[in-house]
Amino acid sequence: MSKFEAGMEAMVDMYIYETTTLLEQLDQILMKTESASSFGEEDINEIFRIMHTIKGSSAMMGLENMSTLAHAIEDMFFIIREEKPVITNTRDLYELVFNASDLLKAEIELLQEDSYSPTDFSGAKQKIFDFVDVLKGKAPAGNAAQGTAQAPAATAAASQSAEPAEQKNSDFTAVRVFFEDDCKMENLRALLIINKIREDCEKLEYEPADIETNPESAKKIIENGFVIRFKPIGPVENITREIEEALNVKSYEFISTPAKEEKAPVQPAAAQPVQQQASQSVPEKKAEAPQQKEEGASVEQINNLLAQSKSGGTKQSLISVNLNKLDQLLDMVGEIVITEAMVTANPDLKGLQLDNFQKAARQLRKLTDELQDIVMSIRMVPLSGAFNKMTRIVRDMKIKLNKDVDLVFEGEETEVDKSVIDNLNDPLMHMVRNAMDHGIEDTAEERIAKGKPAKGTITLSAYNASGEVIIVVSDDGKGIDPAKVLAKAKKNGLLTKPEKDYTEKEIFNLIMLPGFSTNEVVTEYSGRGVGMDVVRKNIEKIGGSVSVDSKFGQGTNFIIKIPLSLAIVDGMEVTVGKSIFTIPINSIKESFKLKPKQLIKDTSGKEMIMIRGECYPLIRLYEIYGLEPSYTDLFSGIIILVEAEGKSACLFADELIGEQQVVVKPFSPLLNNFKVKQNGMAGCTILGDGSITIILDVNNIISNF
Repeated sequence: MSKFEAGMEAMVDMYIYETTTLLEQLDQILMKTESASSFGEEDINEIFRIMHTIKGSSAMMGLENMSTLAHAIEDMFFIIREEKPVITNTRDLYELVFNASDLLKAEIELLQEDSYSPTDFSGAKQKIFDFVDVLKGKAPAGNAAQGTAQAPAATAAASQSAEPAEQKNSDFTAVRVFFEDDCKMENLRALLIINKIREDCEKLEYEPADIETNPESAKKIIENGFVIRFKPIGPVENITREIEEALNVKSYEFISTPAKEEKAPVQPAAAQPVQQQASQSVPEKKAEAPQQKEEGASVEQINNLLAQSKSGGTKQSLISVNLNKLDQLLDMVGEIVITEAMVTANPDLKGLQLDNFQKAARQLRKLTDELQDIVMSIRMVPLSGAFNKMTRIVRDMKIKLNKDVDLVFEGEETEVDKSVIDNLNDPLMHMVRNAMDHGIEDTAEERIAKGKPAKGTITLSAYNASGEVIIVVSDDGKGIDPAKVLAKAKKNGLLTKPEKDYTEKEIFNLIMLPGFSTNEVVTEYSGRGVGMDVVRKNIEKIGGSVSVDSKFGQGTNFIIKIPLSLAIVDGMEVTVGKSIFTIPINSIKESFKLKPKQLIKDTSGKEMIMIRGECYPLIRLYEIYGLEPSYTDLFSGIIILVEAEGKSACLFADELIGEQQVVVKPFSPLLNNFKVKQNGMAGCTILGDGSITIILDVNNIISNF
């Protein structure tokens, strides 16, 4: 962000957040309307408002290239809205706007780098100017710049509604707004207020009028305040409330009110006695005061009412918070949980009868749990944001691959931790592209021949299950041919055991290996053998897992399982010799002492445990990790039945210590070379006595041992 002055970081962050949100809204409108190949009136107005806001805020930030590109799109939609031309080639229009959206998004990414230089958008703008000429029916492309240069004046006229002076006095309410001292960039803050109240005003003017294009207007606002003249659609209070709730507004005052309202504001009945009481307390200055009482409230009356209402007025209830601050807050909660365990499990307290201390410790645990729940809920965001980004990918690939595909969402309101969402975008993108390129058949005729609908379907679904979020990316396409995958893996030297020993599920999981691709030719979307490897690595990085399920000729499901949160889990502590392990509570079905009749062996001599007529394999933890146990006799230790991803097994440990809430500390990246994840270790945590315990990954233990 070297382009911006020191101290502007908060303003830049707000600009990036708001512009990114607006561009996502723009993409959603375009995706929604493209299938109909036409824009509704509300869609046109919304696109116009989006580009108008981006144009103004970019100009205030000194980003002229982004401002002028947004201005060109705004002018084009001004013509579409006002002149209503017949658009014969909607495809070109959509491509222009999608391309502009992509350019603006890419520029936002570049803005966040240390060395930033503005991108030249002249080529994109010229295409927009040429299209505007087509809309206007003008042949010469040279007039395009002139034609669009006139549109801003029309836009400004539409937003500022030039009226005769006497009509201003009779129709408009005027308010002077003062901003907090040293808040900086007052013109940008004034523009935010104008954009906020614009939809609630029938007519709107403001002074200075050049806040969008002239940074020097900030000085005028500091000296004289920001004057807004408006004719509201509804009650004046709606506008004043918006102004009062705007950021960095120190105060405001009414400087004029309508002598006679064309449309009398609808006021609550409860407000009328207050207004009458306020008017009686104002001394009569001139003979026209009684007329003002009948036809409209005076400036003094409104300011008095404003002063009375401030004590009971509602303030803004939502704020934006930097994600880094939430990360720090979550880390702090984790440290509090560890410190609480250190206090309550202090070895110095062992054997002491401390009733009051135990009572206080229980209260501390309750408050810590509540604090943790609140912090977690703050960080939870719906998956709809990540899902919606896939609509653009499907749209672009439909055009380039000439495939007719529907993208369907299910359970997109499911919430996960913000850090999980950030790591989901790339895996979802690769899986959706894989489904479009590999999964869906190349032609509608091929699908019809198989008895399928001509239009393919890709479904993104999400739901909660036992402390995890399950995300499924499915398609109704060709499916995966196990024989083809196995042959390609053998050709690339990726097999680690004889072909006949591979189960179908293991064969499907081969596509996650680095360098694997079933495409013989490298295309824009696939063939390099990196996509699914990236998926697996990114999912495992957030403590999740991904698996593949497919039926040849019918379709494929990619199943992602991720934790709801990455920070704090409830675990059961068990001992193996002098070591302590933590098993996540949501993986444990039951624990018990083994009875002789429950121990059996299968045909290969492996130990099995019989529980209520079901047989489960036995895994001795001390054998996996090469430890010296306290017990090798199965009847002396403890058996823990665990389950993960539909598979179950029995773990053998020395004894249970008890349930404990633990903070998950990830392993150093240096340990990735030792395959700690595959060896059944999900992370570590610090116990109350300061010792370190390993958190077990039940799924990998069952799968690999």
